[in-house]
Amino acid sequence: MATFAVGSLANIFISSDEWYEKLVKSSLNPPGYVFGIVWPILYVLMGVVSYLSAEKIWRLFIPQLILNAAWSWIFFYLHQPVIALINIGVLLVLNIAILMVVRKSSLEFFLYLPYILWLFFASFLNASIVFLN
Repeated sequence: MATFAVGSLANIFISSDEWYEKLVKSSLNPPGYVFGIVWPILYVLMGVVSYLSAEKIWRLFIPQLILNAAWSWIFFYLHQPVIALINIGVLLVLNIAILMVVRKSSLEFFLYLPYILWLFFASFLNASIVFLN
């Protein structure tokens, strides 16, 4: 819940960001409304997996939630796409580790997989901004 609140606050502070609008982005960059659809779904899936696997993954899950919430602040508020890319790289490592822990349960694995795939896509988008600007 705290991560959701921190992430939501970031959206309030950065809702109209001329800096972001002026950046050169990948042609694969989706329209903004896509993020508003995808993230709630991913948070529900992450919540289910964290509930089912709490004892096994909490040491990885809590730091990844903090880094997840920090990414928006780093990228949009502080305008630091390179640091945000490092952040998302660490996020990927933590979440791949979580995926390896839950892989024994096909339900948990497949519920968590969309988040990992989205992180790879988000990493690509973040890297594109770093390299195109």
